[in-house]
Amino acid sequence: MTRPAVLVTGGSRGIGRAIVARLVDDGYDVINFSRRPPAALLPHETFTSVDLADADAARHAVQALSADRLVTRLVNNAGMAEVAAIESVGLEAIHRTVALNLTAPIILLQGLLPAMRAAGEGRVVNIGSRAALGKPGRTVYGATKAGLAGMTRTWALELAAAGITVNAVAPGPIATELFEATNPAGGGMVDIRIRVPVGRMGRPEEVAHAVAMFLDSRAGFITGQILYVCGGVSVGPSE
Repeated sequence: MTRPAVLVTGGSRGIGRAIVARLVDDGYDVINFSRRPPAALLPHETFTSVDLADADAARHAVQALSADRLVTRLVNNAGMAEVAAIESVGLEAIHRTVALNLTAPIILLQGLLPAMRAAGEGRVVNIGSRAALGKPGRTVYGATKAGLAGMTRTWALELAAAGITVNAVAPGPIATELFEATNPAGGGMVDIRIRVPVGRMGRPEEVAHAVAMFLDSRAGFITGQILYVCGGVSVGPSE
């Protein structure tokens, strides 16, 4: 039997890598759009090198994929975060972050929509962030992730009649290299590691579990939702 295909962006490390591994285990063929390849390809994983912050490159890559095979699942995971106080936010950082965190998901969904509409069903999962609720140093990152949440709800309304669901998973503090790089211990800000209500950092595979749930064909009555995988931090810090 043919395995269904899913496009995952930024699938070569961190949360994206866990998503790819989970979806392969769940029976999908996974197409990984990233700038750099993973350390080792998994069975049923195909890697395409693409700089998704380049709109033309993103559009060309998704058009080539759509011409090659039927893809009705999309996980917009690729993203970037630059930490800076408001006084230090520069235009280049704004443009670069918006290009990857907001523009690329639009281009990729546009590229896959004809196939989803023809199939009469589809699943889109956007990877947001708890930082969209507010976090020091995340003016641009938080804004783009809040924007992605708004796009998630808008797309859900526009596409529901076509059988296409759109949801978002918003991770909190997850133990990845990216989190450590943007949240250095003793970096002068409140260390969120000690304020997680469940008493520990999250694991990438826990985010992947939430993504897999939204992608499931049985999740057709769930759309427009933002699911925080954050150990309770989105509710409030532990005392």
